[in-house]
Amino acid sequence: MKLLVTGGCGFIGCNFILYMMKKYPDYNIINLDKLTYAGNLENLNDVENNPNYSFVKGDICDPNLVHVVMKSVDHVVHFAAESHVDRSIEDGSVFVKTNVLGTNTLLQSALEYKIKKFVHISTDEVYGSIKSGSFKETDILTPSSPYSSSKAGSDLLAQSYYITYGLPVIITRCTNNFGPYQYPEKLIPLFTTNLLENKKVPVYGTGTNVRDWIYVLDHCKAVDFVLHSGAEGEIYNVGGGNEKTNIEITYKVLELLGKDETMIEYVKDRPGHDFRYSLNCSKLNKLGWEPEYSFEEALEATVKWYTEYKWWWERLKH
Repeated sequence: MKLLVTGGCGFIGCNFILYMMKKYPDYNIINLDKLTYAGNLENLNDVENNPNYSFVKGDICDPNLVHVVMKSVDHVVHFAAESHVDRSIEDGSVFVKTNVLGTNTLLQSALEYKIKKFVHISTDEVYGSIKSGSFKETDILTPSSPYSSSKAGSDLLAQSYYITYGLPVIITRCTNNFGPYQYPEKLIPLFTTNLLENKKVPVYGTGTNVRDWIYVLDHCKAVDFVLHSGAEGEIYNVGGGNEKTNIEITYKVLELLGKDETMIEYVKDRPGHDFRYSLNCSKLNKLGWEPEYSFEEALEATVKWYTEYKWWWERLKH
């Protein structure tokens, strides 16, 4: 397989490349990444000299560059996206450009070069909030933020290329990821690194918002599964089955680092803050995929990683 991975220097993308190159040493992987603030080449130090791996610095919105890269591959896994909700609330324009226009540029090129499978990585946030029950793949999209709206737009574009042109697209929508190499603006790495610096952790509102959490390697395995076994034109929800309130996560991180609740600082809630995300993942489960890592073990391993890799995150924060 000749595989293009977009956004491969970001959190989930780099974990996916490391996982795939270990599992499939004969695959050729091209990593296309713009190296924005959240992309880090050092994440892939372990494979940078592998002859089956190559890195191309560039923007998915650049059609000329995308065409050059696309002609060398036969499969695509598209992670590249602007993904931080708070940043999108401050300025949504870059989210629309990268997530919508960039995805369209990739889809057009994939169509021209007859890509065998195009896996588009999305998010549970496109469904919006749900008070009870869980979203199925066929439910209506009601995104709340400029970020989730731009991802919903990219999902619909990807779906349209399958319906209109027959491009073999598959869409995955995953819950909150955590694990090594996550940029320290997201909840678990932010709270962990703050506490390691003896700083307080900012909890939105009362901390009762609910998210489902999945260890990043379980997500990588799900994408691998869909890449090889998923059906063209389908959407698959990917979840960890670990619904937790933000305050629950906060207390677990505090406990792992030997801190108490005096380190919590409650802050004004985010505008339009979705209360609960929840996915029904039975469609993918019936095909044979299920998460392997327990939440507690994975969280402990993640906190340990940030404790041991201060050199990685300290300069990113400061």
